[in-house]
Amino acid sequence: MQYNQLGKSDLQVSELCLGSMTWGEQNSQDEAFAQMDYALEQGINFFDTAELYAIPPKAETYGRTEEIIGKWLHQSHKRDKIILASKVCGPTHWCPHIRHGEARLDSKNIIAACEASLKRLGTDYLDLYQTHWPDRSTNFFGKLAYQHQADESTIAIEETLTALNQLVESGKVRHIGISNETAWGTMEHLALAQTKELPRIVSIQNPYSLLNRSFEIGLAEVACREQVGLLAYSPLAFGVLSGKYLNKQKPTAARLTLFDNYKRYSGEIADKATAAYVSIANRYQLSPAQMALAFIRQQAFVASTIIGATSLQQLRENIGSISLILSQQCLDELEETQLNYPNPCP
Repeated sequence: MQYNQLGKSDLQVSELCLGSMTWGEQNSQDEAFAQMDYALEQGINFFDTAELYAIPPKAETYGRTEEIIGKWLHQSHKRDKIILASKVCGPTHWCPHIRHGEARLDSKNIIAACEASLKRLGTDYLDLYQTHWPDRSTNFFGKLAYQHQADESTIAIEETLTALNQLVESGKVRHIGISNETAWGTMEHLALAQTKELPRIVSIQNPYSLLNRSFEIGLAEVACREQVGLLAYSPLAFGVLSGKYLNKQKPTAARLTLFDNYKRYSGEIADKATAAYVSIANRYQLSPAQMALAFIRQQAFVASTIIGATSLQQLRENIGSISLILSQQCLDELEETQLNYPNPCP
C-alpha cells in the first residue's frame, strides 16, 4: 500500500480509502467488522463515513453506519491506527428525519452534528470532517444546467468555516474538507481561509470515474495547484464499471437490483461506454473493476480512492487493484473511449 499526504495536512492517507455507506443496510455489523479488519490488514488506514449513512437514507438507519464503526473501534482498540473521516449534511429538505429536515451548514447544525457523530463513533476527535454538500443550489449529485438563484437564502461559506473552526480549536476535529463542491466553491473556501484566518480545507470528496471525469474540467487544476486532494467517490459508478449490470443483468442483492431508483450511472450511453471499457479490460486480461480503480489512482490530483463493497470477495478484488499500473497503450484506449462517450454520467 502506498500513502499520500492529504492536502497541506500532516495526514498520510492510504491510496485506497474504505467506504462505509452500505453498513447497516446492505451489510450487517459482522460483515462490516470483517471488512474493516481485512482493510486494515492490507494497509488501508483511512475510513470514510457520514452522519447520513446508511444508504439509501431513511430514519430507521440514520447514523447506523457510524454506530457500527464505533463498536468496531471499541472492540478492536485500533482508533490510533485509523484516519477517520465523517461528514455533516447540507440542507436536508429531502431527509426530514435529519434535524427535522432543517439541517444547514451553520454553527448550530454543524456543532450538533459533529458531537452526535463523535458519540456514535465513540471517539473524542475526527481526523477529517467534511461538509457533505453545499448550502446553496449548484451542480452536484449529477445535476447539470446550472440555474443561478440570486435571491436564494443560503448559509455563507464564511459562517460554515467559522463553525468548523470552533471544532478545530476545541480539538474535536483535526482537519476539514468539502464534498460535492464546484471550482468556485473550492476557491471561495480557500480564499476565506487565507483572508479570515480560518481553517484551510485539505480535501474535496467528489465523484470521479471512467463514466464521470467532470472533475478534470475545472477542479483538477485547483486540486493540484492549491494542494486540495481529491477523495474520489463512486469510482466504480455504483458497481456499473465492473460490468455486472451489462445486458440488463440484475445480480442478486446488488445495489441497483435492490434500489432501482439509483439511475445516475445508468442509461443507453452509459451502457455503451461501460461495454467499451469492459472490452478494453478483457483485451488486456484485466479485471474491469481493477482497471477502473487503477486509472483513478494514476491521476496526480487524486489523494485517495474510496472503495465500497458488499462482500469480502469484492473488497479483495478492489484492494488488489493497488498493484496494477496501466500501460500507456491501455491508457490511450481509455482516452479514446472517453472521446467517443464523453462523461456520460455527470
